[in-house]
Amino acid sequence: MSGGALNSSKRIAAGKTGLALLLALSFYSCASAPDQPMAVKEDKPFASGGSVELQLDGGNYEIHPASGDRIRISFGGNTGTAIAELTTAGTHANVSIKNTPSNNFKASIEVPQTTDLILHLSGGNLEMGAITGNKDIDSKGGNVEIAVGDSKDYSSVDASVKLGNLDAGPFGKTDSGIGNHLAWSGNGKYTLHANLGAGNLELKSK
Repeated sequence: MSGGALNSSKRIAAGKTGLALLLALSFYSCASAPDQPMAVKEDKPFASGGSVELQLDGGNYEIHPASGDRIRISFGGNTGTAIAELTTAGTHANVSIKNTPSNNFKASIEVPQTTDLILHLSGGNLEMGAITGNKDIDSKGGNVEIAVGDSKDYSSVDASVKLGNLDAGPFGKTDSGIGNHLAWSGNGKYTLHANLGAGNLELKSK
């Protein structure tokens, strides 16, 4: 295949993927859907310094530090038949949010200020506050915004976006298009891995 034909094929594939992403995100942000106030669904004590693994169905999520040593999950917007499951065992916790509706589902998840996070999101929007610890974030598509705090806290950062925009903020790289990747190393103690299928990934200080 000639270079021109190959580039044309890539543009067509990118266009199709971008259209699919826009259609998917439109479900999560539909303004005509019900808009219930936030209500707590799960709330359990959990010590700072542990690890939390999250399996999240599609929706709009905010993850931020709790006011104390606990995990609290709240739902709002169009909650439909969504369910939250929270289990804790010593220094590890599992969070699962399932059966979310396809439009305007919102969830807030609070964790202790110092927590290692492993997160899998099937699609939608994720906004993560400044939580101290290791982070392993994977999302199939949408907008992901992570407050990383001080870059000096990290030993390694690996971030990638298959299609879309990558803004690495304090780690010094901004790219858009296909196959964006950041590999960064420092002298801190924490690691950050973030992988996004399609959409916008932003790493910021605050």
